Amino acid sequence: MRKFNIQKLLSTALLGSTLAVSLAYTTGVAAQTYPSKQINYILPFNAGGESDISARFQQSVFKQIAGVDMVIQYLAGAGGAQAWAQLNTMPGDGYTIMGINLPHTVLQPMQKDVGYKTDDLTPVHYFHYTPDAIFVQTDSQFKTLKDLIDYAKKSPGMVTFSGSGSNSSNNLAQVRFDELAGIKTTYIPFSGTGPAVTAILGKQTVAGFNYAPSAIAHADKMRMLAVASEQRMPAFPNVPTFRELGFDLVGGAYRGLSVPRSTPEAVRQKVSDIISKINTEPTFKKKMEDGGFVLTDVTYKDMPKFMAEKKKEYAALAEKLGIKKQ
Repeated sequence: MRKFNIQKLLSTALLGSTLAVSLAYTTGVAAQTYPSKQINYILPFNAGGESDISARFQQSVFKQIAGVDMVIQYLAGAGGAQAWAQLNTMPGDGYTIMGINLPHTVLQPMQKDVGYKTDDLTPVHYFHYTPDAIFVQTDSQFKTLKDLIDYAKKSPGMVTFSGSGSNSSNNLAQVRFDELAGIKTTYIPFSGTGPAVTAILGKQTVAGFNYAPSAIAHADKMRMLAVASEQRMPAFPNVPTFRELGFDLVGGAYRGLSVPRSTPEAVRQKVSDIISKINTEPTFKKKMEDGGFVLTDVTYKDMPKFMAEKKKEYAALAEKLGIKKQ
């Protein structure tokens, strides 16, 4: 019969306990001193889009709020999926944070294997959304949303909407709008916001379901008929919301931050706290509002409820788009 060395077993157990306590202590100290060095902010898209614009605005006040520099890096590809699939392989020390978007991170894994599942990600904060909005050319016959709806009712399918990609927030908004207004329109996806706006300006489509910030650069060439914000936006005080016009349509592309799954809870909360403080900084707030962004403050502790609601909402709309959950 094999004899066990009780003393050796006890020593091994004691060593394991000591290591666990030491690791917990080290993690706790790290959380208390966080942040103490430069933070790398990875964007899963190319420079120049709404994600990049808002990150640049955050960067301008980051050191003032957090006490350390923030550096933006880009890891674009596959509509963001390339970066999100790699996130959990990165260090979970709080010094690597990554931009995340909704509905992208819910709808992408529903459609096919993209290297990650929605629940693989660890969102810690959602700080803004760019509302969906309906645009027409300034010389369009449609002066109001009612004009467009009346025409669509008489000519089913003849109203064409450009939008930023298939199964995007723009696409979801078009599907929801058709349902609420009792009409049938045709959605034409483009590779991004830029080409979708060009389609409106070039009269390739009757109208566009695009994000509200598009109006900033093209105010003299496009007219916004309605915007999917909860209240009228400071940048567009004369544009009615869909709710004002009788349609319960609120939302757009939500942007936030995620960290690797191995990041300690205390550090996750600290990242969220930093972003909350940035959202209230007056200069930053004005830049965002003037740029057509709607600030939100979905904190880490609010994340489970928020994500559950969004997953349910997007899943219902995905069925209407013919997307079946994998």
